[in-house]
Amino acid sequence: MSFFSKTKEYLAGVGAESKRVTWPGRKELWESSLVVISFIFILAATTLVCDKAIEFCLDWIKG
Repeated sequence: MSFFSKTKEYLAGVGAESKRVTWPGRKELWESSLVVISFIFILAATTLVCDKAIEFCLDWIKG
């Protein structure tokens, strides 16, 4: 099988698969975005707290 026939077959499969995709509605997209943004802020706050705790411990050890 040649490169071009493999590519054609692959692209035909991609086209068929893309027709079966169900995209989220506006409400579901908004809710999912809020969850992701909230998680990012929670993770950032947790990272900040851990960083400051480690910094405090290192400063305490150094004297």
